[in-house]
Amino acid sequence: MTEAPARRTPGTPCWVSLIVHGLTTTQEFYGSLFDWEFLPGPDQLGPYVRGLLHGAEVAGIGQLPPDRHLPIAWTTYLASDDADATAEAVRSCGGTVAVGPLDAGDAGRLAIASDPGGAVFGIWQGSDHLGTMTAGVPGTPVWNELVTRETSMVAKFYQTVFGYATEAVLSADFDYQTLQLAGVPVAALHGVGHALPRDRGPHWMTYFEVADTDLATARVVELGGRVLQPPREASSGRLATVADPEGAVFTLVRPSGSDAFGR
Repeated sequence: MTEAPARRTPGTPCWVSLIVHGLTTTQEFYGSLFDWEFLPGPDQLGPYVRGLLHGAEVAGIGQLPPDRHLPIAWTTYLASDDADATAEAVRSCGGTVAVGPLDAGDAGRLAIASDPGGAVFGIWQGSDHLGTMTAGVPGTPVWNELVTRETSMVAKFYQTVFGYATEAVLSADFDYQTLQLAGVPVAALHGVGHALPRDRGPHWMTYFEVADTDLATARVVELGGRVLQPPREASSGRLATVADPEGAVFTLVRPSGSDAFGR
């Protein structure tokens, strides 16, 4: 098991969380799919639990108030040393801050923002809680990717706010840029043009590592989820895009090797 670094460089994806209507049933789904156990977390935004794999925190799940009907989606959090300054940079670069910055107890300080294209992401200034504490094993987030119409304009936003360097994949039919910190890819921007789902718009996609993509995809269906894109081979590994019972979309991946996703 690979331990994640203690303090994340600003801009590094450091946590993923999901806010749902049925907290108990969602815990049952992800617990069965990824072998997660759960412990209570900060409840400043309502009931909230952290998913643990072999005792290490990997993701969070919260509950929406009954009167709120927001899209159910995994949120990627990007590390910050100063959530307030990062939120101000988001605003000044054409993005929007919808929640916070606010304190999550002693765990840290957070904000929920969206880029100029409307893709939602989190900002996390860790204190007691630094983020996902294990990586490189099945059941852990392994990659985060912005799915958007085209990457050139939104790349400037993320470069300015978080200081990323970008590297484009040179292909006539593939609009893809990696976001890099200290020369290491930490996330990516994927422009899909008119293939962007009309009901979702630009969004951040979380990839979870699995030991067997086909078996995990079948398990999603058994547990009440659905398959959006069946298992397929890609340069990074064998992928499948699925949704949980409340419709939160994520990608399952069996990485192709130790160099997949820049790790």
